[in-house]
Amino acid sequence: MFILLEKISQTLLHMSVAFILTYILTGSWEIGGAVAIIEPICNVVLLPFHTRFWRRLRLKQKMKTRQYRQQRLSMAFS
Repeated sequence: MFILLEKISQTLLHMSVAFILTYILTGSWEIGGAVAIIEPICNVVLLPFHTRFWRRLRLKQKMKTRQYRQQRLSMAFS
């Protein structure tokens, strides 16, 4: 329950910041409201792609590290 409340709080804070900044920059309540709603939706859609990209990058780095260690190990015993 505590985690759910924290996530709701984070979402409301995020949307408030988006609204306030957009309102300050444009002077429009309508545009501020639209950005506050559209921006989190875009984040939800794009987050899986972002996560997948970084997961693949970490995997590639891990593979390079393993290959390097194997090469060093084989040199040490040859």
